[in-house]
Amino acid sequence: MSRPFAPSLVSALRPKQWIKNVFVFAALVFAGRLDDPSAVLRATGAFAVFCALASAVYLINDVRDREADRAHPGKRHRPIASGEIAPQTAVAVALALAIASLALAFRLDLGLGAAAAAYFALNLAYSFGLKRVVILDVMMIATGFLLRAWAGALVLDVAISHWLVLCTGLLALFIGFVKRRQEIAALGDASASRPILREYSLPFLDQMISIVTGATVVAYAFYALSPEVAQKLGTQHLGLTIPFVLFGIFRYLYLVHQKGAGESPTAMVVSDGPLLFDILLWGLAVIVALYLWR
Repeated sequence: MSRPFAPSLVSALRPKQWIKNVFVFAALVFAGRLDDPSAVLRATGAFAVFCALASAVYLINDVRDREADRAHPGKRHRPIASGEIAPQTAVAVALALAIASLALAFRLDLGLGAAAAAYFALNLAYSFGLKRVVILDVMMIATGFLLRAWAGALVLDVAISHWLVLCTGLLALFIGFVKRRQEIAALGDASASRPILREYSLPFLDQMISIVTGATVVAYAFYALSPEVAQKLGTQHLGLTIPFVLFGIFRYLYLVHQKGAGESPTAMVVSDGPLLFDILLWGLAVIVALYLWR
């Protein structure tokens, strides 16, 4: 039974995925600007820009992949694949979102506009071909997260730490490889719906995940304990956040290997109580280290 147009459109925009855009706020927090109302407002505007752009990309991608999605046991229920929303309507909404969000981005800051345009172009390139290039497909996803973090720094006119760039990129690669692994584990022979999965195997992805996991932990530990970072941020207590990062990554891997989760990272984060609580504690520890215990 088809849903009314409005609920179907909201579902097609995938608002649950907007949580990925919190990386825009990284520069706001780590630059010590969280208590600056003007900076918070500008960062929130950048967040809104990327939410709208992400939804536009999802619509375009779902239009392009609607035939393949109909062969997928879960994606066949998406509004465009199921026929609840016409492809022409989806494209029109996507173009309206893209134009409006890019206009807002350039109005807020030229640098933000450039980053937002690069993000949109990158995702179009991904949707129209690069997602079929093994390894590069995951690296493209990671680049999208880096652009979010970079955009958050540009809109505030602050320098983005190379450590923040490294940690963000490695974490995004970790999540991307885990997602590919679980897609294969859940679908088995999924070549009909995801041709790129033919190029991956569980042993290969497990090796990639192991490499990126170790690199992520080491990079974050160096960042949190670096004298250079401590001097720049004005605190020597960021190392207190390391246990929360370790637990979060280990919990994520536990859910992947023992519970079969990970195909939808966003759903896993918001549905697993211990993981969500750990992320909240990490955020609280960061605020205490940066703003209260200097």
